[in-house]
Amino acid sequence: EGEVDETGTTFAENAVLKALYFSSASGLLALADDSGLEVDALGGRPGIYSARYGGPNLGDEDRVNLLLSEMREIPWNQRTGRFQCVIAIAWPTGDQETIQASCEGYISYEPRGPNGFGYDPIFYSPELGKTFAEVESSLKHKLSHRGKAARRAVERLFAINEASEAPQLISTGMAMAIKRNLELSHA
Repeated sequence: EGEVDETGTTFAENAVLKALYFSSASGLLALADDSGLEVDALGGRPGIYSARYGGPNLGDEDRVNLLLSEMREIPWNQRTGRFQCVIAIAWPTGDQETIQASCEGYISYEPRGPNGFGYDPIFYSPELGKTFAEVESSLKHKLSHRGKAARRAVERLFAINEASEAPQLISTGMAMAIKRNLELSHA
């Protein structure tokens, strides 16, 4: 219970499946996301299978090593990829919408950095000049696919709340705190 089978073929389909499930189960507006790494030289893999790449018994380090082994002959200029994130918003009526964000980069030749998780040690951001695992999480979240999508989702929730006949989603105090954090993260 509480687990949703990710049977979709895209990040958006999986995010919508999860959001609709939780909205239906709760009778409330619900948000859910799906995200992962797409590597151009691998035809978009691992993609929607990022968390399960190589099988269910592999951990993050094993998945990173598998991906690097598959790319060992790929030159730097062809090691492009992106992190993708889709956040779905679903209503108990069955209505839904999605918000998508991505972050472009390169797949490094070896893991670097102690921070982050998953593929962060091999995702090189040209904007940062480092892998995501080499920077503090606050800086990563300003540029990451999840950070971008989350900020857009919060902005959308504010719009939904303001358009509602009886705004209830966000209290005034919470709204001010979220807006303050969004302003800081855009700085």
